[in-house]
Amino acid sequence: MSRPVVFARSLAALSARAGPALLSVGALLVAWELYARLSGVSPTTLPAPSRVLVQAVQNRQALLDNTLPTLRATLFGFACSLTAAFVFSVLVDFFRPLRRALFPVFIISQTLPLVAIAPLVVLWFGFGLAPKIVLVALVTFFPMMVALARGYEATDPDIEALLASMGASRLSMFMLGRLPSALPFFFAGLRISITYAVVGAIFAEYAGAAKGLGIYILNAKNNFRPDLVLAAVLVSATLTLVLFGAVVLIERLALPWERLGEGRRP
Repeated sequence: MSRPVVFARSLAALSARAGPALLSVGALLVAWELYARLSGVSPTTLPAPSRVLVQAVQNRQALLDNTLPTLRATLFGFACSLTAAFVFSVLVDFFRPLRRALFPVFIISQTLPLVAIAPLVVLWFGFGLAPKIVLVALVTFFPMMVALARGYEATDPDIEALLASMGASRLSMFMLGRLPSALPFFFAGLRISITYAVVGAIFAEYAGAAKGLGIYILNAKNNFRPDLVLAAVLVSATLTLVLFGAVVLIERLALPWERLGEGRRP
């Protein structure tokens, strides 16, 4: 099969998947634009999408300067969250009593309102990078932890029996059987967590920071500039989509057999 044919088929498949989402978002933006222009509502109350886009372009340097600190806090916090989720998932899998001891604590941590805990974290850790890392990790830790723990339990018993019959140690059974079985669950949790990471960083900046999208949004709101607020929200949403797409790409590279399985489904 020639490369142009493969490219055309890939493009057609991508269009079939993304088309409905693009149409729905486009319809929403058109309706918003028409309402903002024809209803007589003030731009200081509801700016049109075109105005938001113009302001985003005009203030691109300020947005970029405030996006980089948010991205840095997001990536560092998510890396810490990912590491902690994997370590604790291994611990509760190897030592079952820890599951009963730690899971209630993890569940309670997810009930804490972020808007209330963020100022306290800033008070405890200062106005630097540390509180943002803590809050991003707090927000994103639990879905990955639960997904990994559930994935270990979903290991095929026949695989474990085969490895045991070959004299595999508990660690070898984990590395060769339980961990590979948990990867699809892990990436499902990773997709959920990455969508919360940017929000966690912005909330931390709301509570206290020198730069970041959270500070930019707060300043724009205090200056009664909803167009700039929405421009920052647009950047935040774009950043989240890029990170989500990166996770999907990594999943496809790490689990090629999952993609092959999707291709065989009717």
